[in-house]
Amino acid sequence: MKKAFITGITGQDGSYLAEFLLSKGYTIHGLIRRSSSFNTGRIDHLYRDFHDPNARIFLHYGDLSVSAQIMDLLHSIAPDEIYHLGAQSHVRVSFDMPEYTSDITGLGTLRILEAIRKTGIKTKFYQASSSEMFGAAPPPQKENTPFQPRSPYAASKVYAYYIVQNYRDAYGLFAANGILFNHESPRRGETFVTRKITRAATQIKLGLKDKLYLGNLEAKRDWGFAGDYVEAMWLMLQQEKPDDYAIATGETHSVREFAEKVFRKLDLDYEKYVAVDPQYFRPTEVDVLLGDSSKAQKMLGWKPKVSFEQLIDMMIAADLELAKKEKTLVNAGFNFSSNENLI
Repeated sequence: MKKAFITGITGQDGSYLAEFLLSKGYTIHGLIRRSSSFNTGRIDHLYRDFHDPNARIFLHYGDLSVSAQIMDLLHSIAPDEIYHLGAQSHVRVSFDMPEYTSDITGLGTLRILEAIRKTGIKTKFYQASSSEMFGAAPPPQKENTPFQPRSPYAASKVYAYYIVQNYRDAYGLFAANGILFNHESPRRGETFVTRKITRAATQIKLGLKDKLYLGNLEAKRDWGFAGDYVEAMWLMLQQEKPDDYAIATGETHSVREFAEKVFRKLDLDYEKYVAVDPQYFRPTEVDVLLGDSSKAQKMLGWKPKVSFEQLIDMMIAADLELAKKEKTLVNAGFNFSSNENLI
């Protein structure tokens, strides 16, 4: 039974990857940050108490800023595969927290690589690289497209990308970069634009909200389904030799188009409810991301299964159910704006 170690296991990608690896018979160890409240909602359906003899997911408190802790964990677990998904991954927030983003997103990768090197464990390492690294580079973008990062987040990911390549060449580590273009799902965080749109639109449909504020409506992205993309991560670590791959759908759509489609599917006119707020604009914008995943399709046999329309339908359906539950609570007298209901 293979063992996998996942950083960012409680996030969107981590939860889908955990599901996928469990289906392949893996035992999974995940890194989580200590908090006064649980943040495991995305994996609660997978988790069993560690006393259960059938438990196959084990969670470990830790932090990507503490190298000794990472080293101790990897030494004791000795995983066959490491999937490094943990990061401060919100692009707009990285402008407000550039030092923290650089430390966790950039140096966090270095700390894991150093832990692998110093402990001498035999493992395969996956680095979650990002299409944001391409930044201002003209589309389509692929593995040999020069990076032109346009945010502290993107710059941190570029550092992580190159340090992975360096450790691969210098120390013979099996270390692969997956350059994933935008990938979404019903589990996407609500501050990310796609989920922000589907969440607000379904609340507006049920009368729980009357306005949605967005930033740059003309930004174009290559959006796929996160559940498809985690399979590509796994495939990269099943190869004989490590390499870097771009993972994308090959289609690009604007934020405006995404919003229009979501509202239209709910029989709403988005122009009545969507407003632009300059505070959501980035200081430096990435205009168009459009990926070329032909290498991954040829070498890994991977291709996306869920279409853009199917992805939107999936997200709307999940958020509509959530909005219905909220509507029931509101009808019962629960006031979401009142702090007293949260005590």
